[in-house]
Amino acid sequence: MLKIKLFFVLTVFIFTASCFNQKALVVDNDNDKPQFIPPSVQVIGNPDSGYQYLVNGDYLKSGFPYSFFRKAGVKEKTNFLKRSGINQNIPYDYTAIKAPNGELVVAPNCLQCHAQRMGDSLILGLGNTLFDFSMPMYGSSLIAEKIALAGATEKEKQASANLFTAMKAMAPYLVASSRGVNVADRLTAVLASYRDPATFKWLKKPALKIPEQVIPTDVPAWWLLKKKNGMFYNGFGRGDFSRFLMASNLLTVSDSSESSEVFSHFHHVLSYIYSLTPPKYPAGINNSLAANGKILFEKNCSDCHGTYGNTAYYPNLLIPGKTIKTDSMLYASNFSSPQFLEWFKRSWFRTGDRQADLVPYAGYIAPPLDGIWITAPYLHNGSVPTLEGVLNSKLRPSYWSRDFKKPVYDTLQPGWKHTVSDKQYTRSTYNTTIPGYSNKGHFFGDQLSEKERAAILEYLKTL
Repeated sequence: MLKIKLFFVLTVFIFTASCFNQKALVVDNDNDKPQFIPPSVQVIGNPDSGYQYLVNGDYLKSGFPYSFFRKAGVKEKTNFLKRSGINQNIPYDYTAIKAPNGELVVAPNCLQCHAQRMGDSLILGLGNTLFDFSMPMYGSSLIAEKIALAGATEKEKQASANLFTAMKAMAPYLVASSRGVNVADRLTAVLASYRDPATFKWLKKPALKIPEQVIPTDVPAWWLLKKKNGMFYNGFGRGDFSRFLMASNLLTVSDSSESSEVFSHFHHVLSYIYSLTPPKYPAGINNSLAANGKILFEKNCSDCHGTYGNTAYYPNLLIPGKTIKTDSMLYASNFSSPQFLEWFKRSWFRTGDRQADLVPYAGYIAPPLDGIWITAPYLHNGSVPTLEGVLNSKLRPSYWSRDFKKPVYDTLQPGWKHTVSDKQYTRSTYNTTIPGYSNKGHFFGDQLSEKERAAILEYLKTL
């Protein structure tokens, strides 16, 4: 029972370096035509060093007492990361580190959101779509703290304090309407509200108004980042990407000097992320059909999504909301609020030579499609369970669910095996009628014939 309760809480408090979230506000952009995202200078480091810091590093410096992990019997059955030493038996999405006071703690790491089990394999860089933010967690966070710290020494309690403080503050605000979506935007908004922008000191009460709505997002694959000039679904993350990548440090940071130390490692992490490539399609491909699909893709899709192969080119275009017609709540909320723009402007993220920048836009970036066959569910909010549904809007169910205990991914017809229903019966049902969860938009494939769509789908398996 102790082990079950532990994982019930741990898997919920996940943080992805993402974006702030606020109620819709008009963004002053030219919405009549796509906009090019200019590149920003990135500092590149050593990918091997980046990997080691990613899976063994102390970018979160507070966590659960290691003694609690041992008492609960939490162990990694498969050492996916080939870690040695104390992390050899720690689950891949947690890392045992020494807190500033020297105590050994176990903290969540970036792979909570940026790795996913597929069968017997772990795919690094693939967005995790199996988490559950659909249950109220405040009561569970209090119970978790009580259980985890029962019998703990004063030094262990001190080493865990920052994590539990953040968990209790965030828990009331992180309830999604359907399972399988990420609430990183919301989480970041809460953390910013409780942090002094310049010092990152924790505030007893939120200084900013916390948004009312929880707007879902899917987690994009990390291997796409090396092609992109702007981070996140609406491309508003500009400047030094490493600043955004290490924003998970806000979860447990004591002050901005600690953030600066963590930041000194993240150009290596960025280099590792740039080294990632998508997994190859594992089944057979109809080469003749795929060749025809390549021609059709380059005629109908490449202006926005680029070309692939020996003449690969990615245009880095932002597509206006009124053109793409997908759910607008994410782009209308991201950093559109003056209070969050001002917080960011005055924050540590805007200090030094390598600054991060925000450029709001009323629309979404047309992403690269490398490895698209394995990145279901689709659209920025994960509302479409299959790749075929992206090209044929008539196939998109209003209510659909998948088996989260034994999830099955269909490689032949890329996407999640799912069940269609007439309403939302359980939390595991994705409900596209809820604001922010809509599966509308991206209707461009509807004009194609069935044969043309089949050919393009076969080609997409090769990317």
